[in-house]
Amino acid sequence: MYAAKVLVVDDSPTMRQFIVFALQRLPGLQIDEASDGVAALKQLSAKKYDLLLTDIHMPMMDGLKLVGLVRNDVHYKNLPIIVVTTEGATVTRERALGIGANEYITKPLQTAHLITVVRNLLDPETGRDRRGCAYT
Repeated sequence: MYAAKVLVVDDSPTMRQFIVFALQRLPGLQIDEASDGVAALKQLSAKKYDLLLTDIHMPMMDGLKLVGLVRNDVHYKNLPIIVVTTEGATVTRERALGIGANEYITKPLQTAHLITVVRNLLDPETGRDRRGCAYT
């Protein structure tokens, strides 16, 4: 059975745990975690992912820098990216979307909304992953 691979990047272990717990409601996801952008880049270089969720404010490398670097990588230029952050400023949202994020979600996180966004990014037409497995 195919499993979509998801990378969750956030410096807060509690927030990573919350996001992972929410995503586990979708069968068929393999979820990895990273604590900052540098760790995320290492994981992205070692493994192919189908979706990236990242915070903005993190040590070592922030999420906006991570999004920009991912978008410039030929292997990941089409990788769906969700920014999940406390930063609600319109200018930051526009910057994130402008450098390549597909979605921008502000905290506090609504689990149902996150699941809907993830389903839509994995397959916007049917709520299925790229190989046809339904996410229900």
